[in-house]
Amino acid sequence: MPDARAEFEAVYRRHLPAVSAYLARRVDRADVEDLAADVFAIAWRKRGAVTEGEELPWLYRIASYQVANHRRRAAVRANALALFSAPDAAPAADAAFDGDPELARAWRSLTGAQREVLAHVVLDGLAVSEAAIALGVSANAASIRLHRAKKALADALRAPGGNPDAPGERSAAPAT
Repeated sequence: MPDARAEFEAVYRRHLPAVSAYLARRVDRADVEDLAADVFAIAWRKRGAVTEGEELPWLYRIASYQVANHRRRAAVRANALALFSAPDAAPAADAAFDGDPELARAWRSLTGAQREVLAHVVLDGLAVSEAAIALGVSANAASIRLHRAKKALADALRAPGGNPDAPGERSAAPAT
């Protein structure tokens, strides 16, 4: 009776490069060795199920199952991690105004400090006292900044074409 271990080692040596190449075309290179080891571990356990001369296609079939399992595990892992991870970057505050070009234009005309106080209070929903803490100023200073920012935004919205100093339709003096 032939030595099963020696026969399997011969199959392993002969087909490892082909199985590794097969895996490398389907998964990240870092995963090829581990998956190839899994393929041959399964092949060793099920070596009685293969017909002599059909080892490579049989190994490819085992490898295809391993690739499918690997992809499923990676997808589950990615989905599970996504539940617990914070987004890498938050959208810009002005992205909230993409649906209203006039408001977006007026928002861009504000200074950074004006946008910041408005974003804290209006977009983030902070109370003025909380915004003051976030800005590192007193509550009174935050209230004044908020008032000025709201006025600047209102003026920018009234100005045609984005020039807050230009008289707009709403701010034009009535004709006498």
